[in-house]
Parts: sequence; structure tokens; C-alpha cells
Amino acid sequence: MTSRPPVTPALLEEYCKRFRNWDRWGQDDEIGTLNFVTPDVVKRAASLVRQGKIISCALNFDTNGPQTGAFGRVNPLHSMVATGTDHVAGRQKLAGFDTLPFGWGFADDQITMFLQCGTQWDGLGHIFHSGKMYGGRDAALVTSNGAAKNGIEHYKDKIVSRGVLLDVARFKGVDAMRPGEAIYSEDLDACAARQRVRVQPGDIVLIRTGDVGRRVREKSWGTFSAGDAPGLSFHTAPWLYEKSVAGIATDTWGAEVRPNELPGSFQPLHLVMVVNMGLLVGEIFNLESLGADCAADSVYEFMFVAPPLPITRAVGSPINPQAIK
Repeated sequence: MTSRPPVTPALLEEYCKRFRNWDRWGQDDEIGTLNFVTPDVVKRAASLVRQGKIISCALNFDTNGPQTGAFGRVNPLHSMVATGTDHVAGRQKLAGFDTLPFGWGFADDQITMFLQCGTQWDGLGHIFHSGKMYGGRDAALVTSNGAAKNGIEHYKDKIVSRGVLLDVARFKGVDAMRPGEAIYSEDLDACAARQRVRVQPGDIVLIRTGDVGRRVREKSWGTFSAGDAPGLSFHTAPWLYEKSVAGIATDTWGAEVRPNELPGSFQPLHLVMVVNMGLLVGEIFNLESLGADCAADSVYEFMFVAPPLPITRAVGSPINPQAIK
């Protein structure tokens, strides 16, 4: 059994300082660890495409999504503005025409949604610690007008890299890990060794716990949103820093293990990862299809493409991540 120090406020402060990347890439940096995605990393990722196979890692965005109102978030509301039923009933209008010419008709729609209600990236303006966000910037720079610094739009042409799936659930021989079960650095290393894949600088590491898959099979999200969950231990912070990964993503609501390991805290690993490390963090990924495919062909590396919507001053974004093999 590996001996680990207890997760205490002192350890939190130590990790925040030890793994801080503020000014590492200059005072104007607003992309954090995505700086590890160099042209050579992108070229290496492109060389992994051998089959022409594309696997989505997203849940559909609809009213059957994982949000229950916990943490204030609800599922997307999609509504139609113009429909085919209007067209066939002759009720459609268009500026400049008394009637639409030559049988022409159209449909149009809109969506109202929390940007982090489903498969999504956290932006660097999403999390604060003692009045600061990534880069040591004042949290007050995020106002009702959005994030004047660290907005998600800075990610728009940065998230193409080598992806690596660490299928921890399959490594442990289970369909889904238990709520409250922590993933430690040695689990990540042992899983990578079993899969014969090595995590390299600039990689985006996808970590499968089976949590989304279990909820989909059970047709109930239950306490998925903000409830107990498997996830990364606070003690993985040194691993994330030392591996120089560009990002991580999990099939859980909040990436880190819940209940959190620091008593009385809320998502303490985010304070290290997002605020201080500037790490790209993704949540609510659907890794079931990718996990099955990687298990079938024993290939756990791929080109990974997952740009956010470049919503100016946003602190998160929905995505449709693609693993390309």
C-alpha cells in the first residue's frame, strides 16, 4: 500500500505554489498548458491516423442530459423558430416577399443552455482561488460581461493533439468504478503500462471511469451532477504537472473524486489544475465507444480534435470531441 500524506489545507497551498505555471509562457499567456501543444506535437498526432476511423466522445445535447438543477445547471432547451409544418400550411413569411417563391421553405431553431451542461471544457476564467484566477489575474476581471481575461475564445485553434485513453475502469476489471473511488498516480501509470502506451508532453489524456456509461445504461443520472463519483485523487497533481500534459478529460461530472479528499472543501484539485497549473480540463465525456474500440484493437493513442465554440469572454464551452484513429 502506497503511503500518502493526508490532504490538508497546508498541502493544498503547497501544491498550488509548487505546480504554478503563472508567467511560465509570458505575462500575456491565456492558454496555460495548451502551450505544450507545439507544431511537432500536432504532426505526431496526425501520424496516428491510420484507419480513417472517427469516434465521438460527446453526449448528445438534449433534455435527457445529466443536469438535474444541482450546482444551478439545467439541460439545454432546444426550440424551433420556423418549421416544416408552418411551410406545408402556407404560414411562412420572409422579409421582401408576400409569398415565398417557387415552393421555397425553411426551418430554423435556437438553443438556450449552460455552456457546461454536457460534454465540455472548463475555461481558465472558470475557477478562482482567494480572489485570483490563472496567471494571478484578479477574479473581478470576470464580470456580468464575461471574462476580460482567460476567456475560452483563446482555445479556438489550440486543441488538436495526441490523445491517450487511460481506461482505468477496464484496467480494474469493472464496468464502472464506485462512487468515491479515487484514481491515484500509480493507477494511471499501471493502466498505461498494461495498455502499452506512454503519456508524453503535450498529450490530452482521457480517463475512463465508466461513470457516464453506467448512468446511460441505467437510464437515470441520479446524483451524477455534483454527487459522489469516482475520479482523480488530489495526489495526482504532481503526475499531471510532471508529465507536462496539455489537458485531461473524464467521464464524470467534476473530474476529481467526490466526496473530495480535503474535508470541508469543494473541488480542491481544480484550484491546483485550473487556477495555478492552467490545465485544460474536460468533463462529462462519453468514453464508452472509444473504450470498446481501443480494447478491440489494443490501440490507445489517436489524433484528438476538440476545439471549443469560440464564444467571446465565456468561461466554458460545449464540445464534440473526436478521436481519430
